[in-house]
Parts: sequence; C-alpha cells; structure tokens
Amino acid sequence: MNRKRFNKVLVVLGGTSGERAVSLDSGQACIKALKKKGYKVSTFDPKFKNFNLISRKNIDVIFNALHGRDGEDGVAQSYFEYLKIPYTHSGVVSSFTAMNKINSKKIFIQNKIKTPKFISLTKHDLKTNTIQKMLKYKKMVFPIVLKPINEGSSLGVEVCKNIKKMKRSLNFLLKKYDQLILEEYIGGQEIQVAVINGVPLGAIELIPKRLFYDYKAKYTKKAKTEHVMPAKLPTKKYKEVLKIAKKAHLALNCRGVTRSDFKFYKNNFYILEINTQPGMTGLSLVPEIAKFKGISFDNLVEKILLDASINR
Repeated sequence: MNRKRFNKVLVVLGGTSGERAVSLDSGQACIKALKKKGYKVSTFDPKFKNFNLISRKNIDVIFNALHGRDGEDGVAQSYFEYLKIPYTHSGVVSSFTAMNKINSKKIFIQNKIKTPKFISLTKHDLKTNTIQKMLKYKKMVFPIVLKPINEGSSLGVEVCKNIKKMKRSLNFLLKKYDQLILEEYIGGQEIQVAVINGVPLGAIELIPKRLFYDYKAKYTKKAKTEHVMPAKLPTKKYKEVLKIAKKAHLALNCRGVTRSDFKFYKNNFYILEINTQPGMTGLSLVPEIAKFKGISFDNLVEKILLDASINR
C-alpha cells in the first residue's frame, strides 16, 4: 500500500458517546497531522448527521477518530463497509468483540492469555440476590471491580472494597447500563502496550496518583499520572508482555493500531482489555510510545492511515 492510493481523507470524529470530548481532541490532532502531510482533509461528526449521509464522492479513505459506543464497537465500521470506503483501525467483528469485555475475555481465555476472573451481571441478577453466590462460586474476593461491558476510557468503572459499596454501586450503574461485568481486582504495575500492524511497538508503565487509571487520570493533567517509558520490567518480562499483546491483537483479528492494558502482579501479566481505537490526544499513550521509538506523531498518524482498508 502506498501513499498515492489516498489523497482525500474524511476524518470522522465527535459522535454521541461519553467519550465525545476525547474523540474531538483526537480527531483535531489527527486532522492537523494529516494536513501537514499534504492530505486534503474533510470532517464528519455523527452527532449532527447520520452515518448513512456520508457520501463516497471526494473521499478516498476514512480516518476513524471516534471513541466509545457507535464509534469503535462495529457500528460505524458497518456503515463504512456498506459504503465500500477504506477505513482505519479494526473491522466490524474485531471492533465489536474488543469493545464487549465479556466476549473479548472469552477469546483471551481460549487463547490462554491470563485475564482477571469475572462474572456478568444484569438487573435480573440484582433482584434475585444471587451476587454473593456467584462470587463464592468463582472464588472472587474483595476488592471487586465493576464495569459496563461496552464502555471505554474507564467510564462507569467502580472499585468496591466491600459488599456494601458494591451494592450501592450496582444500584447506581444498573440504572444506566443493562449489563455489567464484575472482575477481581488485580494489584501490581499498570502496563500498556501498543501494537501497530501486528508489530509490538513498546510498553509503558503508568503510576496513577488515583486508585486506578480512570478517566481523570487518562485525560487531565491535574491527575498527574506518572508515565514511565519504557516500563520498568526485567528485560525478559518486557519482551513477554509485548508478545502477549501481539497475541491478543491477532486473536481478535485486529488491524492497524491497538493498545492492550495489563496488570503485572506476582510475576504474571493479566490483560484487562484491548482498545482498537486508542486515544490520539496530547496525553495519549500510543503517541508517547511511538515518540520513544522515534516515530513522530505526524508519521504515526500517516502510518495508521496507510493501513486503512475495507475489512476482509
């Protein structure tokens, strides 16, 4: 694939998910980079127009800068497929699977990739008071992490240290979400790995000042999360986590760039999730990892663009 294939780029950004602000930041940063590289750039925000109003006229490729639901869960990708316009990042099935924490965990387990123990929960389970029985059956103890099954950027994530806190959080979250995942809390180091075009780029360690790497820790300077690049791991373990991230990327049949989130605890890596459209803001991790490896932000954006295709 070479640059001559693409000239006119449509950057899709914004959207209606809880990550709209992050998507706008990512999109604007990518627009600036693409223009500097000489591409003709136009924009589309699905908050104001339906995806089916995207016109194939004057578009060679779509740079998908959306985050969250309807942007990285296969919905937007299905429209791009229907329009037969090449687009960046993973395809319909891979995007849906990665965004759904239950489905992705099942694939991790099938591929012998360690992931924290979990159970799924609906409003019905809350009413029938079966939670403690399920936790006991799975041998899960507090603290417990609650997550919506299909949100990104740690939206809706709660760490519960006891049953009282958990019930309170469940009552609150199940008013907004139909299904949650309850996951055992894993301590240790926060490690995140970028993979691009199937090749591991590097691993960064995060030392958040907050309880965990939540939305504020990810996107606000005040949270003062410390970034350590490369991650402080023994050489053998550093290579191991890169290998696991690549395995996860390939297991979900991802394309373009992904970022896998891990915990390193008692000499084991536990994958928490894989992000098929990681942030591209000034505080984002993939650009930081790329910069350390000698890849400028502008070159990173173009590298992602040139991998665009219609999913096969």
